[in-house]
Amino acid sequence: MHAPIGHNSQLRLKAYQIRRTALKMGQVQGQGYIAQALDVADILAVAYFHAMTFRAGEPDWEGRDRFYLSIGHYAIALYAALIEAGIVPREELETYGGDDSCLPMSGMATYTPGMEITGGSLGQGLPIAIGACLALKRKRSSSFIYNLLSDGELGEGSTWEAAMSAAHWKLDNLIAIVDVNDQQADGPSSSVLSAEPLHEKWRAFGWFTQRVDGNDIDALVTAFDAARAHAAPQPRVIICDTLMGKGVPFLEAREKNHFIRVDDGEWDKAIDMLDAEFAR
Repeated sequence: MHAPIGHNSQLRLKAYQIRRTALKMGQVQGQGYIAQALDVADILAVAYFHAMTFRAGEPDWEGRDRFYLSIGHYAIALYAALIEAGIVPREELETYGGDDSCLPMSGMATYTPGMEITGGSLGQGLPIAIGACLALKRKRSSSFIYNLLSDGELGEGSTWEAAMSAAHWKLDNLIAIVDVNDQQADGPSSSVLSAEPLHEKWRAFGWFTQRVDGNDIDALVTAFDAARAHAAPQPRVIICDTLMGKGVPFLEAREKNHFIRVDDGEWDKAIDMLDAEFAR
């Protein structure tokens, strides 16, 4: 059984390794959703190396916690976490986005060990998670389902129907994580269709709600622990404010970085800058 890492400095190392692995994958294609991978690396590090129970060599083990990636275009981030967790072989990194690769550019459950659902049609992940949580309840399972969704995705009505359903059925085995980076394909999420005030909305829908800096390991550990330990029979949500391109200053500064093309010479620069930021 997976044993969580307790020391937060080790989690910071894991987050750095997830970012670095994602950059190496992005370099294979020269483009991709790399800014999202950099922004959610801390969340994934805490999820996989502190909170979740799983067996790296047995990704379909019935007793595992499940991680549902609703935002399928974030797959490069989850692949990096799965590689660092030992679920996906590291050598697969070089095949990212290629023909017959187990690492397609958008997450597909049939292709990748540890990828629980096929995501990408936004607004579908939370409804799928509801059904899975109900099934685990019927099995009397103690496993949790973690569902990562985005602020842009909150513009989909199906998300709020699911949020209402989760509270109605008292799904205390569900932990939703909302990545709030204020970016989507058409511009800032707050300009396209603002969902604020998020904390008040989720709480009004009957969820145990926390809002934290999603790039702060200490805050994330506290929030994940509180979500798991919360005693009331209700679903839990962690709203995470994050920075696109986190850890690589020239990517952080780009005005539009929803889908990034990085010039050939910039990949090594990005990795060098990430290394320097971690070493500080």
